[in-house]
Order: sequence, then C-alpha cells, then structure tokens
Amino acid sequence: MAPLTILLRVILALIFVLETSPHLPFGDSTRTTNSHGTGSNRTVGGEMVALLKWRSSLGRQGRSLLSSWDPSVPTCRWMGISCDSYERMVSLNLSYYNLDGTLQNLNFSSFPDLTTLVLVSTSLSGTIPPDIENLSKLNYLDLSSNNLSGNILSSIANIANLSHVDFMNNSLDGTLPKEYAAFRSLTFLQLSYNSISGSIPGSVGNLTSLTGLYLNHNELSGPIPPEVWVLTSLRDLYLSDNQLTGTIPPEVGKLTSLQRLVLNDNQLTGTIPSSIGNLSSLWLSGSIPDTIGNLSNFEFLYLYKNNLSGAIPQEIGNMPRLMHLQLHQNNLTGAIPDSIRKLGSLDVLFLGGNRLSGPIPSPMGNLSKLTILDLSLNQLSGSLPVEMNNLTRVRILQLPNNHFVGNLPPGVCRGGALERIIGHSNFFTGPIPRSMKNCSTLSRVRLENNQLTGDISHAVGIYPNLVYLDLSYNELHGKLPAKFGLYNNLTLLRISNNNISGTLPLELGNMKKLKVLDLSRNHLSGGIERELANLQSLLGLSLDYNKLTGSIPPEVGTISTLQSFSLSENRLVGSIPKQLANCIDMRSLNLSGNELHDSIPVEIGKLQSLRSLDLSGNSLTGELPEQLGHLRNLETLNLSHNMFSGDIPSTFNNMESLTTVNVSYNQLEGPIPNSTAFRNASIDTVRGNKGLCGEIVGLKPCPLKNHANGRSEKGDKKLLVILLPTIGLLLLFIIIFGLLYGMNFRTKRNAENELVSTNGNLLSIWSYDGRLVYENIIEATEGFDSKYCIGCGAYGSVYKARLSSDQIVAVKKLHVSPHDIVGTTATEISRRKAFKSEVRALIEIRHRNIVKLYGFCSSSRHSFLVYEYLEAGSLEGLLTDHEIAAGFGWLERRNVARGVADALCYLHHDCFPPIIHRDISSKNILLDVDYEAHVSDFGTARFMKLDSSNWTSFAGTFGYAAPELAYTMAINEKCDVYSFGVVALELIMGRHPGDLISSIRNVYHMQLKEILDQRIPYPRDEIMVDLISFLDLAFSCLSYRPESRPSMKQVSQGLSTQRPNVLDYSLEIKLGELFNSRGLVS
Repeated sequence: MAPLTILLRVILALIFVLETSPHLPFGDSTRTTNSHGTGSNRTVGGEMVALLKWRSSLGRQGRSLLSSWDPSVPTCRWMGISCDSYERMVSLNLSYYNLDGTLQNLNFSSFPDLTTLVLVSTSLSGTIPPDIENLSKLNYLDLSSNNLSGNILSSIANIANLSHVDFMNNSLDGTLPKEYAAFRSLTFLQLSYNSISGSIPGSVGNLTSLTGLYLNHNELSGPIPPEVWVLTSLRDLYLSDNQLTGTIPPEVGKLTSLQRLVLNDNQLTGTIPSSIGNLSSLWLSGSIPDTIGNLSNFEFLYLYKNNLSGAIPQEIGNMPRLMHLQLHQNNLTGAIPDSIRKLGSLDVLFLGGNRLSGPIPSPMGNLSKLTILDLSLNQLSGSLPVEMNNLTRVRILQLPNNHFVGNLPPGVCRGGALERIIGHSNFFTGPIPRSMKNCSTLSRVRLENNQLTGDISHAVGIYPNLVYLDLSYNELHGKLPAKFGLYNNLTLLRISNNNISGTLPLELGNMKKLKVLDLSRNHLSGGIERELANLQSLLGLSLDYNKLTGSIPPEVGTISTLQSFSLSENRLVGSIPKQLANCIDMRSLNLSGNELHDSIPVEIGKLQSLRSLDLSGNSLTGELPEQLGHLRNLETLNLSHNMFSGDIPSTFNNMESLTTVNVSYNQLEGPIPNSTAFRNASIDTVRGNKGLCGEIVGLKPCPLKNHANGRSEKGDKKLLVILLPTIGLLLLFIIIFGLLYGMNFRTKRNAENELVSTNGNLLSIWSYDGRLVYENIIEATEGFDSKYCIGCGAYGSVYKARLSSDQIVAVKKLHVSPHDIVGTTATEISRRKAFKSEVRALIEIRHRNIVKLYGFCSSSRHSFLVYEYLEAGSLEGLLTDHEIAAGFGWLERRNVARGVADALCYLHHDCFPPIIHRDISSKNILLDVDYEAHVSDFGTARFMKLDSSNWTSFAGTFGYAAPELAYTMAINEKCDVYSFGVVALELIMGRHPGDLISSIRNVYHMQLKEILDQRIPYPRDEIMVDLISFLDLAFSCLSYRPESRPSMKQVSQGLSTQRPNVLDYSLEIKLGELFNSRGLVS
C-alpha cells in the first residue's frame, strides 16, 4: 500500500502545480474569464432593473408571458434576449407575444450595447418615446404591426448606425421628417400602412445605400421628388395608394437595379417614359394592357420572366414591325390571339411557360419569317394546323408539355433549316415526319412520351450534327439502323420502352462522344458485342428488360467513366467479369434476373463509389467475398435468389452506409452482421437460407458460446482486477508528466512538425498520402487553370480533377488565405487544430444523401477541400433548364426533398454534437444520374456547441436564410428547417418562390394549380395525395416563428409516410381554403 500512497500523492501534487502555475495556461485563462465577467457585471444590474420595471407596466397577459424573467437568473438567459461573448445584451426580440403595453416605461438608456430591437405584432400602443435615441448602437429596428401612434420621430435620426427601420402597419401620422436624410447606412425603410401625410422630402436622395423604400398606403401628396431617381441601389420602390401627382420622369431609367416599381392608385399623369425599358431587372405583374397595340413602331417586345396574367390582347396584332415577341415564363392564360397573323415581320416568338390553352390558330402558318417558335409548357391542345408546314425557316420548334394530339407536321423540315425539334410529353400519334429523314441540320430531337408509331430504321436519316436523340416511351418498332454509327457528335441515345427488335448493331461502338445509351425495355436479342467498349465517354449504359443472350464482354471494364450499368432481366450467362472493377466511378450495377453463375469476383470490392449493387435472380455460387464489406459507400445490396453458401463475412459489420439489404433464398448460414441495414431488416430479406440466425423477428436466435473452464475464467477476472488498476495508475502518471513536459517546452516548432514540406508548408487531412494527393490535384488542374473550373461561390471556386488513379473528384479551392490556416503563432496553431478536428469529423460523415468529403489540403499557395464528384450538377441548374425540368416529375421532386430531409435529419439528430449546415439552397443540392439528392458544401457549416446560441457572422444564401437572421445571429437547427422549406417550395413551383415565402397569407388567394410548376403535367390520384402532404410540410417549415417549425426528424418521417386520408382536392381550390381544411396555421 505504501507505493500506491506515494503515487497518489505525486499525482495530487502534479495537479496542484498545473492549476496554480503562472507559466501554464490554466491560471491565465481563469483570470481572463474573470476579467470579462467583472466587466459585464457593471451593466447587468441596470439592464435587469429596466427590464423588470417595463414588465411590471405591461398588461396581465404580457406579465404572464414574461414570467420567466427571474432576477436570480442572468438576463442573458432570459427569453427574448441575446448577448455577446462578454455577456452584454445586444438583442431584444419578443415578436408575436401579446405584451399589451407601451414603450414609455422602457428605459432605453440602460441598454448601451443594444444593436437589435424587434417587437413585431406585440400589441404595443402609445407613442414612440424620444429617448429611443439613446440606443446609439442600434442597427436593426422593427416595431411593425402594432398600434403605435403619433408623429414619425425625427429623434431616431441621431442613431447613426441604423440600417433597417420598419414601422409598417401602425397608426403613425404627421409628415416625413427631413432628418431621415442622416441615415447614411440605411438600406431598408418600411413605413407603409400608416397615415403619414405631406410630401416626400427631397432629402430622401441622401439615403444612397437604400435598397428598399416602402411608403405605400399612406396619405402622401405632391410630386415624386427628382431625388428619388438618384437612389441607384434601389431594388424595391413602393409608392402606391397615396395621392401623388405629376409625371413619371425619364430619370426612372437610371434605377437599373430596380426589381419592383409599384405606383398604382395615385394621381399620376402623362405617359410612361421609354427609359423604363432600361430597367432590365424589373418584375412586372398584372395584365398586358390593350393599349400596347399603340406601340406600332416597336420591333422588340421583351416581357418574359415576370408575373403577367390575363390574356394576350388581340391588339398585339397592331404592331406590324414587331420582330421579337418574348412573353415566356409568366402566368398568361386564354388562347393565342388570331391577330398574331398580322405580325408578318415576326422572327422570334416565345410564349412558353405560361398557362395558355386551346389550339394553335391556323393563321400562325402565315408567319413565314419565323425562325424560333416556343410554345412549350402550356395547356395547348388539339392537332397542329397543316399551315405549320409553311414555316420553312423555322430552326427551333419547341412544343413540349402540352396536350397536343394527332400527327406532327410532315413538312416540318421542308425548308432544310430545322435544328431542334422538341415535342415530348404530348399525345402525338402517327409516324415521325417524313421530312426529318433528310434533315441533316438537326442537332437535338426530343419526341419521348408520345404515341408515335412506325419503323425506326425508315424514319431516321444521317445527322452529322445530332447531339441528343430521345424517342423513348413511344410505340416504334423495327431494327436499330447501322447508320447510328455515323452520329459522331451524339451524346445521348435513348429509345427505351418501345418495340424495337433485332440485335445490337456493331456500329454503335463508333459513337465516341456518347455519354448515355438507353435501349431498355424493348425486344432486342443476340449478344452484347465487345465493340460497345469503344464508347469510352459513356456514363450510363442500360440494356435491361430485353432478350439478350451470351456473356458480358470483359471489355466493358475498359470504360473507366461508366457510372451506371444495367443488364437486368435478360438471358445472359457466364460469370461476372472481374474487369468491371476498373470502372472506378461506378455508382449503380444491376445484373439481376439473368443466368449468371460462378462466384462474385473479389475485385468488385474495389468499386468504392458504388451505391447500389443488385445481383439477384441468378445462379451465382460460392461464399460471399469479404471484399464486399469494403464497399463503404454502398447503400443498397440485393443478393437474393442465388446459391451463395457459407457465413456472411464479418466485414459486412463495417458497411455503415448500407440501408437496404436482401440475401433471401440462398444457402447462407451463421449470424447476420451487426450493422444498421441488417438490424432494421425484415424476415423477408433473410428467409429461405440454410441456417442464418440473429435477432430479426422470425429468425432463430444464435446459440450462446460455451466457456470451457469456469475456474480459469474466475482466475482471469481476479488477475484483471489486480492488473488493470495498477496499469491504469502507471499510465496516468506517465501521461501527466508528458503533458507537463509538452506545455512547458512547446514552441513554434510544434507547428512545423505537424506539417509536410512541399514548396512551403503543407497541412493535409487525408486517409492516405496527403503530399501525393496535393501534388496530384495541382497537376490534374494544371495549377487550378480556369478551364477546369465548373462553378464559383462565395467561399471558393470548384474544379473538376481526374486523379492519376482515374478517380474524378470535385476540388473546392477556398478564397481564404492559406496563411489563415497554416501558421506558427499560438493563435494560428489553435485555429488550425480546431479546423483540423472539424474537417476530420466531417470526413467521418457517411450518409447516402450527403456528398462525401474526402479530405483537405493546404499549403502556402493553396487551400482546398476535396469532395465526391457528381455528374448531374445542382438542383438549381436542373430547375432552370426547361428541357430537363420538364422530365423531372412530381415523384422525382418529392424524392429529392426526402433525400435532403434525411441528410439534415442525420446532421441534426444523429451527429454529436449536432451539425448545422447553414447554407441549404438549390445550388448546394447535387444530383446523381438517378436524381438522388446529395447535400453539399459544408464550407459554411459549423459544429453547434450545445451551450451556445450566438454565432457572429452570417453564412448563407439570401432568399433561403431564415427571417430571424435579419435581426439576430442566433443559429440553430430551425434555420436549416426554414431553408429546407424554401427548397421544397422551389421543387413544387419549379422556381424560387420569391415573395411568397414571407407569409402564408401571400398565397391565400392563389389557386393550387397556380403554385405548381407548369412545365410538367398536373398531379393526379395518389400523386396528388403525396403533393398535398408535401405542400403541408413545405409551408410548416416556413413558419415565421422558429419554435413553430417542425424538426428535420419530423419532416423526414412526414415525407417517408404516405397519408391516405386526403380529400380529393380540385386544382382550382384556393390555398387559403386548402390550409384551413388541412389545419395549417399561418
């Protein structure tokens, strides 16, 4: 016992030295904290007294709501109050609490550090006290939607830092004070819905930073001062519903940033100046006036991408000199006017993306000079008029996503000018037009999702410029013509879901630029020729559901770019070629439903990008190779209905990404792996085997292991009881002395020892040789040459890099200076260690809907993150590409939302500490070839400390950020929930929802069909059921109050569960009625 006593005394002495030594960091940090605490205590008492006095002046309900303000608890922990790191009160936000009081008893001088005051909709009355000017640091002031009265105060003009002032929806009167011109930093001034009178002072022109000026619904009179037209930063100018007089001057054209100009319901006179055409950012609404026909000399009329509604007026035909008419992407309704025949000079006509209905008027065939005709994404119907054969100059004809029937015009390419014909998602019947066979100018043909018939070999010609050919989901027959091999520029060939027969022509291998080949669900027979391996740019190859025979050619393994390979439901024999392991970018491999035999090649375990593997329904034998367990990114595995034997390898325990597994109907035995996929599996996924055991309901339990020698076991336990404490104390003694040595002698050399020298310091966080990867990426991008750049953002530029291993990665080169990460000062070392710990944690994240972060590299020249590369790009890019978005259906969109929700649920609820992404937007959601969502860009994500509510910098995308971030930087999971709601609504609408997200009441008057993306058919039956539930969830996430938003776990569960008890709603139902009937609170 004596040695143990001595050891314990030594340890206690060491701890005492560590705590008290002035040369070690513990004592200093304590004193620093105390110094901050002492400083903050000087103001806490005054703030507390002032707040408690104000609470006592409120009505009964207000006092009750603030009953949690306890004098025994620091004010920084009180509801509605936020403090900085020095415990100074910087924000007071009690919005939407029925306080029922005034501001007269709130001593503003007690809050010298307050930067944010938000009391929206709190039932405040009385006037605004003059001493509010004592809030000298105030930056954000919002007292909107109360019962405040009295004059607009000139005293707040003394608050120099104000950038946001909102007094909307009160009862303020008097005139606008000239002193407001002192607000040099003001960017937002909202005074609408009051009783302000008098004129707009000319001093408003001094507010040069102003982006939003809202004076609508007041009693303002006189002319609009010319100084308004010099506010070149203005994006919103609302002056409607006043008594303004005079004219709109030509100077309005100087407001080039203006997006919304609202002047209605005034007494303005004169004409609209032509300079208004310079406002290229302006968003228009309302109907197109009949008087537009007076613009008889106009040659170009561009009104696209606005919110115009109503019918196209017949008077449009009174513009005979018009050459370009672009009205696309609005909400126009009604028929295309017959008067359009008068536009004989028309060269370009864009009417797509509206809600136009009825047939195409026959006189449109008189527009002989037309070269571009776009009628896509409407509700047009009927057959195409024969007069369209007269449009011999048309280069681009776009008719998709309508309700057209009948034949396509046989003479559509009679003039030999046609380059692009897009007619998918209609009800066209009959053959492909005869004139298209000799139309050598064609570059893009999309006629999928129709009912076209005829022999494909007779319908197509030789198209040297053809890039895209999609004839899928029709009723075409015949054999694939050898002339396909002459399509040297073709990148996509899709003829799936037809009645094509015969064999695969050898000439298919000549299409060297082909990226997607989809001939699935036809009646093709014969073998798969090795010539297909010549398609070295191929990303997706799908030949499933045919009658193909023979073996899989090993040469397919030379297509290193291949990401998706499907040969399911054919009659293929032989073994699985081990050469497929060379397709290192493979994400989906489906060989199910064939007659393949032999064992699974161990080389398949090298496909580290593989997400889905389906080998079911074959005659495969042997034991499962342990290398399958090395597929760390695999999410779906189906090995059912084969003849596998032996135990399931223990390496399957490490398959953390695996979510779905099926090994039923084999001859497997032994315990099932202890992984999430197997723990959550049902009996149906393991039944029909020889002797599997485990804890799945319906499966027999595994037998307990017997211990051979009970005495030996007891002896071992006694030995462990003696040895473990002794060894533990010895280790503790060594560790403490090691820490002492390290803290006393650590110098700048520590930083140098952590770095690898490569033309300067190199910091690498990687699962293998960081120096090699760094040099490899620099070489692959040629020193980050712009030709490899595929995107830019606020935090860095993204490059595509092919490593020496042929793996393609996305490299995000950070704008941050490498010196901010690599350094040798104490501060830099601390910052670097924190950064390294965070990145290492992010690298460990494994989820099917999160883009994999491979690692981080930094040198004195460059800092970059390395991510998994996804070929299909971002959700933002998909939704803005009308052709691709038109094929992006409701089920796919809901699946994308579910993927994002699952990813955020994982970050918020399954990671410890929780991770807040902070920048969820459509540009940060990437898609794979199957439209599976992957959340990307953790460049702004930070680990949330559970005891922290204040972060100091905004990191996000405007238009997606939660509204509370405008007045407080308190970040929590509900900020991500709000951003998800915006993305969800964007998926439903097909575009960013804009102003609709500010309040559910903004959409009460809209019909359900008006909020749906017009580029795809309206949902029906069970799809409508899903959509209504999806819409419910989207708007619940957009609640103004964070606490009213659901958690991402609730959202994820809501998207995973279908709700059967949904009424059969009409597309014409108003959203207000829908929300009321569904119980959605606004």
